[in-house]
Amino acid sequence: MAEAKKSSSKFSAAGKLLLVAVGILVIALGASSIVSKVGVNAGSVFGGLTKSGSTAAAGAGAGAVSSGTGTYSPDPSTLAVSSASPGKKYQRAAFGESWTDKVDVEGGGNGCDTRNDILHRDLTNKTYVKTSKCPYAIATGTLADPYTGRAISFTRGAETSSTVQVDHLVALENAWDSGAWAWDVAQRTRIANDPANLLASDGSANMSKGSKTADRWLPPNPGFQCRYVKLQIMVKNKYRLTVTASEKATMQRFAGRC
Repeated sequence: MAEAKKSSSKFSAAGKLLLVAVGILVIALGASSIVSKVGVNAGSVFGGLTKSGSTAAAGAGAGAVSSGTGTYSPDPSTLAVSSASPGKKYQRAAFGESWTDKVDVEGGGNGCDTRNDILHRDLTNKTYVKTSKCPYAIATGTLADPYTGRAISFTRGAETSSTVQVDHLVALENAWDSGAWAWDVAQRTRIANDPANLLASDGSANMSKGSKTADRWLPPNPGFQCRYVKLQIMVKNKYRLTVTASEKATMQRFAGRC
């Protein structure tokens, strides 16, 4: 009888280990599925802007200055110079719900909010946790931060999540001033959640940037400055956004260097 109990105990322990292993596999497969739906990785973004989201060219909108190519072009000469004021004050709410999954961009509708999609793409050594916005949200991970050149440890939490932020390469306020004020909400929601306009970055560096354009702020890491400007050019071309004269001069200075 004692031997039977011992055997049963061993079976129970083995069963528990099997359940744990299955659970880990399910989480890993789920996370892999989300990453594949996002379809981009840090290397592809740094090497050249990934073509994500709607393939339709972004229209200038009624009353906006025509600019750009409507494609991810790295040529700054196609961007129109304009210093005109939109006449409407920027508000974040005009760009739709923050990090919504209900958007027509790559990764939209995959079951995870945009912030977690970008963390999935840009972080390594990841662990996961289920949340109301993502069943495979990032719990911990490591970011090779392009803005500072440092390795940053990320831990999800009220006091720690802001260590790694998701930056809009073309800041939303700058997008607004550059033509997005004339768009409909759907188009503004696209640029706010387009993976091609997003990069996980050091929180302090992102806060330092704010809504500044390339002529007023560059990443402190000199090895990423050219790539950063190139990515901005490509986003502005795709969405047909304008630039100021000073901004364009900075873009032309970096054009062709990387």
